[in-house]
Amino acid sequence: MTSLTSDKLVGTPGVIERISPATGQVVSREIAHDLSDCLGFVSRAAAAFPQWSGLPIEERAQHLIRFAECLVARQDSLCEAMIDEIGAPRAWAEHNVSFAVRILQGVAQQAEVLSSPEVIQTQQNIVSEAYRVPCGVCLGIAPWNAPLILGIRAIAAPLLCGNVVLLKGNEIAPATFRMIGDAVRDAGLPDDVVQVFLCPQEESENIVDALIEHPVVRRVNFTGSTRVGRRVAELCAKHLKRPLLELGGQAPMVVLEDADLDLAAAAAVKGAYLNQGQICMSTERLIVHDSVADALIDKIEALRKALVVGDPRDPATDIGPVIGVGAAERLGGLVSDAVSKGARLIGGSGIRDAYFEPTLLDGVETDMRLYSEETFGPILSVTRIRSDQEALTVANDSQYGLTASVFSRDETRARHVADQIHTGICHINRCTVDDDPNAPFGGVKASGYGRFGGRWALDEFTELRWITRDKTP
Repeated sequence: MTSLTSDKLVGTPGVIERISPATGQVVSREIAHDLSDCLGFVSRAAAAFPQWSGLPIEERAQHLIRFAECLVARQDSLCEAMIDEIGAPRAWAEHNVSFAVRILQGVAQQAEVLSSPEVIQTQQNIVSEAYRVPCGVCLGIAPWNAPLILGIRAIAAPLLCGNVVLLKGNEIAPATFRMIGDAVRDAGLPDDVVQVFLCPQEESENIVDALIEHPVVRRVNFTGSTRVGRRVAELCAKHLKRPLLELGGQAPMVVLEDADLDLAAAAAVKGAYLNQGQICMSTERLIVHDSVADALIDKIEALRKALVVGDPRDPATDIGPVIGVGAAERLGGLVSDAVSKGARLIGGSGIRDAYFEPTLLDGVETDMRLYSEETFGPILSVTRIRSDQEALTVANDSQYGLTASVFSRDETRARHVADQIHTGICHINRCTVDDDPNAPFGGVKASGYGRFGGRWALDEFTELRWITRDKTP
């Protein structure tokens, strides 16, 4: 992918422009690929597959390590691109780089697991083993909110497994995704083993459909909205291809009456407002025992009021703009709906262009849109409960099931509650926003299926073969 910076390219067909949500100015211009380009990428990837899959696993792992080093070398420019394109505060942009490096390093460490066949106990005169083998061409589709983390996650495990990868970047962060392609080149990976491409928004759906339908594409991994994820799943089912889907979330945080309220308040503020609440793991629903709700709300509000809203380029800024003016207006509509139906606005909800003030509401009930819709913005809603069972009922009353957390000083009690929350991930006395490259990451219900991370990702990006041989002379 080639960066285009000439002012003459403004409005030129075949070019994606990104306007900063913070300044309203054009901050990046990148080449947009059409369907013909993308079909060519598929053919070239297929041609590159035999050589790449034939490399020793340890050699593929070393390529990932060099890839990580190239990201470190590009840290400053990557951070600048994320700050400009998505309004990420500098700390979030830097976290994207460091965590993407950890993903590549962690996946590389799985080489030994991947290279070891599993021996199956059977008759004495038969050697019976299960092997993981590459699938072929993998299509990855990554979103804008954590572009480096989620872009690299779509690449790393498929590559180690011996697959070749087409990564569709998001047009909201075009320069960031182009830089991923630049780092691939700098890392010395063979030509066409990884191809990063961008599509014009109006052509994106047709191009993705064509790539999923293409007989050469054997795996699809998608991170994004549940609405689009359903369409990806339907197409994959039609063509008998296995997708890995990490979709929307509406993370509940349960605070029982014996919880450490200072710990819970800090976790709630981080979980709700980090990256303007634009994280699939963001804490959206605070489910708190009525006896401690007032005290906890007071602590959260004090922390919320101390957050600095401003220019994401300023290191002192905690909260930058949301992704666009339309997103801010949608968030304002969610708050207005809740307040009109009886919720109490504790603080926040101010709107200025794409800036939406971090917001806290109490008394959110089932008839309010905030109760059931994914917010994907800096809004924390409080629903009060009076028992563990009621907390579970509210926590599980959601179509989503990605992550959750439970706060209690009684770890046995907290684990009992955590075990009954219908999510793929649950943390005890910790923030809902948490990830580890070596842990199985993914959700249930409308949050998708399959798992990124650690040895579990190897199952997603390989075919399992059973090989036997007779030991008899």
